[in-house]
Amino acid sequence: MASRIVRVGVIGCGEIAQVSHIPTLNFLSDYFQVTYLCDISIDALDHCRRKVAGPPPRTTKSAEELCSSSDVDAVLVCNASAYHTEHAILTLKNDKSVLVEKPLTSSYQDIDALQAAEKASKGRLMVGYMRRYAPSFLDAISEIGGASQVQYARVRDIVGPNATFVEQSGTFPKRFNDYAPEDSQALKEKDRKAADAALSLFRVPINNDTRLMLGALGGLGTHDLSAMREVIGMPKSVKSAMLQLPIWTATFDYGTFPVVYESGINQVPVFDAHIEVYGADKIVRINYDTPYIKGLPTTMTVREKVTGPRGEICYQERHVRATYEDSYTMEFKAWYKCIVNGQGPKTTIEDARQDVDLMQMLMRAGFGSV
Repeated sequence: MASRIVRVGVIGCGEIAQVSHIPTLNFLSDYFQVTYLCDISIDALDHCRRKVAGPPPRTTKSAEELCSSSDVDAVLVCNASAYHTEHAILTLKNDKSVLVEKPLTSSYQDIDALQAAEKASKGRLMVGYMRRYAPSFLDAISEIGGASQVQYARVRDIVGPNATFVEQSGTFPKRFNDYAPEDSQALKEKDRKAADAALSLFRVPINNDTRLMLGALGGLGTHDLSAMREVIGMPKSVKSAMLQLPIWTATFDYGTFPVVYESGINQVPVFDAHIEVYGADKIVRINYDTPYIKGLPTTMTVREKVTGPRGEICYQERHVRATYEDSYTMEFKAWYKCIVNGQGPKTTIEDARQDVDLMQMLMRAGFGSV
């Protein structure tokens, strides 16, 4: 049983908030209550206000107003990624815990600023790598038994357009355009400046191709890179990389084994995302489905050589669904424990720094250094 209800302020009322975050928080009503919403669109605020279960939340266009409110215990930042660092720091300055949707950032400067803000705060920051909270993901790590058992691994995330899944989610999200032109222009400029600053620190060429690729690695890519790190650790280097949209590939060198990484978007309406790890006697696969359809669980498939009842060598295949609870539900439950019990999050700022390290390694391998 929940010991208390955590009052949540949500910054960002776009697609992910409408399709996943607000519905999940509503379902977890024994743990959370959304009490405040923030967005630059009044229409989006009105729409999401009606979607919140329980007492209607207050609304504002000011992130500072939300973060400083006595009606808010913790803040969920799920707006445009260019504002993630700014609003996370604002939350921490108000001594409140914050869950920031991935990507946290692609900038080492932002990582340093976030660490300083957290050190001075009573609150803690958790990064929204929801795939890493699925029980089958954690079971697979135990099943693999560590990087020393690995001969080869494949990380794949080639998915159809999100619109296909969103339209079938039953959440009926809406897009709004009642924000001021200067707000749209400010976002474009902030995105560009952030990308250019990150690319400059990475020492790679700065152009439209590298900006777009950095955005892809920060968006879709961090799901896979973050999960890969937890499963088998950090690679020693990137042996090769072909970084181009809509689909990109790379080969990581782990010293004693290679890892092939494939990711991107096409128009086939299927969600082909998995991590598959090959050992000498066992192959373990983590199977992901779209998070936009509520309740689709992460599963594990194990294919292995076993000894049969008469001592013969046999092939065994197991399909394991540890729970029907989806990854967002498990992630929010973990966040609740961090807030209420003071439990440190698994997906920290320090953890997210390693994604920035991987982005730098990939960008240098794909575009060269300057």
